[in-house]
Formats: sequence, C-alpha cells, structure tokens
Amino acid sequence: MRRLIVNADDFGLTSGVNRGILEAHTVGIVTSATLMACGTKFQEAAALVTQADQLSVGCHVVLVDGMPTSSPADVASLVAGPVPCFRQSLIRFATLATTGRLDQDQIEAEITAQIRKLQSVGIRVSHLDSHKHTHMFPAVFKPLLRAAKVCGVRAIRNPFEPLVFATNGNWKRRFKLGIMRRYRSGFTEHLAEAGMITPDGCIGIVATGGLTLATFISLIENLPQGTWEFVSHPGYNDADLDKVTTRLRQSRDKELAILTSPTVKDLIHSEGIELISYRQFAEM
Repeated sequence: MRRLIVNADDFGLTSGVNRGILEAHTVGIVTSATLMACGTKFQEAAALVTQADQLSVGCHVVLVDGMPTSSPADVASLVAGPVPCFRQSLIRFATLATTGRLDQDQIEAEITAQIRKLQSVGIRVSHLDSHKHTHMFPAVFKPLLRAAKVCGVRAIRNPFEPLVFATNGNWKRRFKLGIMRRYRSGFTEHLAEAGMITPDGCIGIVATGGLTLATFISLIENLPQGTWEFVSHPGYNDADLDKVTTRLRQSRDKELAILTSPTVKDLIHSEGIELISYRQFAEM
C-alpha cells in the first residue's frame, strides 16, 4: 500500500499564500497544512480553516526567520538584534544548536506557546513540522517532542528524504540534505522513546523552489511502499509576499498549478496511491 500526505507549509504567511493553500486543498490534492503561529496573516488563516473541515491543520514551528510568540526576554537564547526576533540565518542557528548554545527549556516553551496559540482559536492541531526543518537538530527535536506530548499532538514530520529522490534540485539543497541525514538515526530513536509517530519520510524537499510537473510525476511514479509526505509551498506571488523574507516567490504559483492539475489527480489515481491527511494518519 502506498499512501501520500500532501502538506502545504507557510499557512498564515500572507493572504496570497492562504488563498493558494485553500485552493490547493479544495480544488487540488493538498490534504494538510501547517499554520505559522507568528505569521502576519494567522487570524485570516484560522478563519479559513472553518471553511475546510477536511483540511488537517498542524503547527509550522518557527524558530528562525520570524518573531517569537513568547516574550523575547523568556526566549533570549533564540533571539538577536535591536528588535528581538529569531535569527534569519539557518547556518547560524545550526551552529548554535549543535554547540549547545540554545536553551532547550526556552525552545520547549516557545514551541508550546505556538501550538497553544493554534489551539486557542479552536484548531485541532494534528501534527508538527518546522520552518526550514530545524527540528532535525537534536537540540530542537527533544524539546519539540516534549511540547508535543504536553499539547496532545501525536504526529511529527519526518524531514528525511531518501537518496533516490535527491537527484533533483541545486547543489545547496543536496548539501543541506546530506547534513540532515546525519541526524536520521537519532531522530528515529527519540521519536520511538516519546511514543510519537511519523511518516516513512518526505519527498519534494530537494525540489523545493524548482518543482516542475515532470519532477512531480517522477516522484509519484517512484513512490515506495509506505506512507510518505510531499512537502509543498503553494500560494500567490503578490505584493504582500514582496514584504516577506523568503526565497520562494514565483515557485509558489507554479506549485499551485501543479497541485491543482487534473493530470496530477489522474496520475495519483492511476498509480493506486491513497491520499490521506495527517489527521487520518494519526488516527490509524
């Protein structure tokens, strides 16, 4: 049996991204989305959720490139700059995470605050993932697991993409994927200890920002047995997105077109792949 979760990241980032995610769900193949508690359009996204009761909504944990939900003074190791916000550089964050200079209690508190913000507006948080996959680092993953248990969340994204899918994308993306793989065994071990669940892995990470219909077709045709997550970033590239720090601009329109394409729907059906949401996965 081959099952596929199609998750749209960055829900709450802009109105154009919100609109694109809702369209990719109602017209296309998106089954799940992860909402940014610190997104500028969080309230709008939360309201849209009420129009899509089949959309499984998780928390897109943000620890880089954004504003904390907690008071900056309470998460001092995570913030920097005259206007206290998360660091923009993933490399800088990784350096601090791997050298023990991030306070894990502060990480747990911030992640808990982000999950609780979603729950406070009536969202049944089905799963967790993280902006730029920061939960691949043990210094983040361990407190994330503790926060998930406290908040009653059972499913976590598995951020590791098999090598067979890593042939597409630029060298920087492949390099980052190589770094991520070194943490795979620890991820599995800590997940099992916490009694959490995760899909068999992700596809589409390396192709992020450069996804084409041909690439997507290849990923689907070569999908192994098991339950997998396709990581997507659909949306509309509008004026609001110009105000946001992101490398994903025109690619959001392109991904939206792919995810709503009749060709893609027909392909998934012909391949005998079952589309499921994270909510369904957590209840299996």
